[in-house]
Amino acid sequence: MSLVRLKIKGISYSQTQNGAYALILNEVEGDRKLPIVIGAFEAQSIAIALEKEIKPPRPLTHDLFKNFSDRFDIVVKQVIIHKLVDGVFYSSVICERENVEEIIDARTSDAIALALRFNAPIFTYKTILDKAGIFLKFSSKEKEENSDDSIVVDEILQEGETVEIESDAGGGYRELTVDELHKELDKAVANEDYEKAAKLRDEISKRN
Repeated sequence: MSLVRLKIKGISYSQTQNGAYALILNEVEGDRKLPIVIGAFEAQSIAIALEKEIKPPRPLTHDLFKNFSDRFDIVVKQVIIHKLVDGVFYSSVICERENVEEIIDARTSDAIALALRFNAPIFTYKTILDKAGIFLKFSSKEKEENSDDSIVVDEILQEGETVEIESDAGGGYRELTVDELHKELDKAVANEDYEKAAKLRDEISKRN
């Protein structure tokens, strides 16, 4: 089975499901997206890994795993989303130590959080992308703002259907200046409120 390389397109929260976040993966050589529903903690961990400027005062679980692996010369070589059953994605983390390769099962959200920290590529099988891959339909407002890197997914529909996308109101931060946003970001990180930090980071990214 052929592998398809993926990259992270966006991550944000669902307006209809409290605590549910959507991670959107995009095939590198194509237009299909692979939407995956993840939890709040994993969403925060992935968002922090994407935003290099956010430095948690204490290491998160995935940072601890990275530090532990570095200490014992373990390298994550790649992540493969290898199975889809009843809407649930299953993944493997391919590790290597002293030229010995090991395959470890992991939740997809954890596997991707680790892949980011190790700069490891993310793959899935073509059959999975054929089954679950979709084309996202953007609202005209979002096209004008070019904000598709910060995607708010209202609903992930059944396979083969289109997902409607609409742009977020900015989480109430649009009236703040860039300097004020950076100050709020620093406070959020200091208070370990990574959900708020991720939203502030998204708003700052839109301004740049």
